This record gives sequence, structure tokens and C-alpha cells, in this order.
Amino acid sequence: MRFLPYAQAAGVPNIVVDGAPNQGTVLTLSHWPRIGSPVELKGDTSTAMVFNYLDSPRFHVEADAVSNNHFDEDGLVGILALLQPGPAERYRDLLIDVAQAGDFGVFRQRLAARIAFVLSACADPDSSPLPGHLFSLPYAELAGALHVHMLDLLPRLLTGVDEYRALWEAEDSRLTLSEELIERGLITIDEQPDLDLAVVRIPEDLSRHRVHRFTQQRLAECHPFAIHNRTACTRVLVLQGGRLELQYRYETWVQLASRRPAPRVDLTELAGELNREETGGGRWTFDGVDRITPRLHLEGGVATSLPIDAIVKRIEHHLKTGPPAWVPYD
Repeated sequence: MRFLPYAQAAGVPNIVVDGAPNQGTVLTLSHWPRIGSPVELKGDTSTAMVFNYLDSPRFHVEADAVSNNHFDEDGLVGILALLQPGPAERYRDLLIDVAQAGDFGVFRQRLAARIAFVLSACADPDSSPLPGHLFSLPYAELAGALHVHMLDLLPRLLTGVDEYRALWEAEDSRLTLSEELIERGLITIDEQPDLDLAVVRIPEDLSRHRVHRFTQQRLAECHPFAIHNRTACTRVLVLQGGRLELQYRYETWVQLASRRPAPRVDLTELAGELNREETGGGRWTFDGVDRITPRLHLEGGVATSLPIDAIVKRIEHHLKTGPPAWVPYD
């Protein structure tokens, strides 16, 4: 078996890891919504599903290639495990940890977070050591090229991530700072388990820094890994001065095997209500329940004119009473 970019793989019998099947796919090992993977192979990450597949000979299929329609940590790690099952088994726990760090922003070993940071840095045109011309390619070609390069790099990261310190050190330091602020009580996380809600309060003077999620560049005052590693709540409400943002975590978009998070509630109506009252110059927006990690937030870079506590109460009410609006399970 070999890796082929997604379009090329469509012409031969293939296994897709983490994405959606194409016309040549004979098996899909993906936790994506309603994708139809065998229930016996389900796992929280697509990488865990690959290991379940390797453990289950009766599900093995004849395939010439493995592929994915996008590039991220979970897909990459799962593909590596399928291509190199012997070496992968020796690092099984670490590889699943890397996949969870990339997809969910959680980790057991700091090494897993650092490997995820390296993979993200390599996929970021602002920090990547890869040839610059790759990032001018159409996305499908870029995703294929990143897989080729990172499948070569990933085995070396498992045992020698310190050699790539320049690619992970800055983000690792930001993660450490965020963890320290939480430890000192300067960033607080209050859970409401009945709503699957974590309320995160961040000091108003804390500035944003570059971080990565899903190998993509983001800006955040507190590193999301620090928050997600402290709470299993999948609805995260971040408060900072006059700014407020609610985000549904990625765990609510995919099919988890270990638990069922609270289903997503459509907050479009709430955004409309807030806009009818907002006088601060911004516009409240909800990204939509079908987005990977949708947010309810105020666009425009301004603080809200509405009382924060009152908005929080309204969000809590909608989360408690709103009907489920997204069901990822088969």
C-alpha cells in the first residue's frame, strides 16, 4: 500500500483515513459526521480507528492506496499507522495522543503537543521550512504534497522532536504561560456540567498571540490546548472585558466513541436578538451548526454595549432549552 493524493487515489481501490470517500474508496476510516465507517471500528479519532482496523483482520480489505482529502494531524498520523503498522504499534499511545492534540486540543504527553506544533508549523507558510512554492498550489495539491513531506518527517519526530525545537518552542512557551495563568487563578475555568459548558474568564489586558488549531493559524489570548486540557466541556464560553465568544468544540462535530457530548443548539436566533439591541458598532454572528468549530461572537473588533452577565444568562437559556440541531452519528 502507498499514499496517493486524493484525486489520484480515486482511480484505484483505496482506503480514506479521516476524510470523505471518493469513487475508488473501498473503506473509510473516519470519525467525520455520518460517514458510514464500520461501527466495530469506531474510535474518537480516525487514528484510533486505524489501529482498531489493524487489530481486526476480518475487516481488512484489498487496497492499493491510502489517502485523505485534507491535511491535518489526525489524518496524517492515521495514514502513517496504516502504511507502517509495525513501527506504529510501538508508538501507538503516542500517535493517538498526537491525533487528539491536533483534533481536540488535548494531550497526555507534552511530547504529543510538541509534535502537533511541529506539524502545524510545517503546514503554515509563515513558519514552514518546506519549499515556499508549495503554498501557492491549489489546496488539493498542497494537501498531497504536505502528506508526502510529513510522512517522511513524522517518524523522526517520535524519537527526536528536540531536533526541531525551532518549530515548536515558541508555541510551547505560549502554552506554558497559559497553563501558568490558569494555575495562578488569573485565568479561571468554571464548569456547568448540566449544560456541558465551561465559562473561561481571561484578564482584560492579556494580548493575543499566534497559535495553531487543525494545522491552521489562529490568534488567542489563552492557548486552546491549555483550556481544552483542563475541561471536558464541549461548549466553551470565553469572557474578556467587554468581549464574549461561545465556541462549540470539534468533539461535537465528529462521531465520538467514548462519550456523547451535548448536541449543538442553533444560536442564529440568539445572534439576531442581540443585534437588535447592540449599539456598540459590531454585529453578532453565529457561524452555523454545521461548521467544524462554530462561534457565537461579535464581529467588528469592539466590545459589546450589552451587559455581559445578561448575555451569559441568555446563552445558558438557549443551550438549556434549544432543540438539538446537529447529529453527526450514523
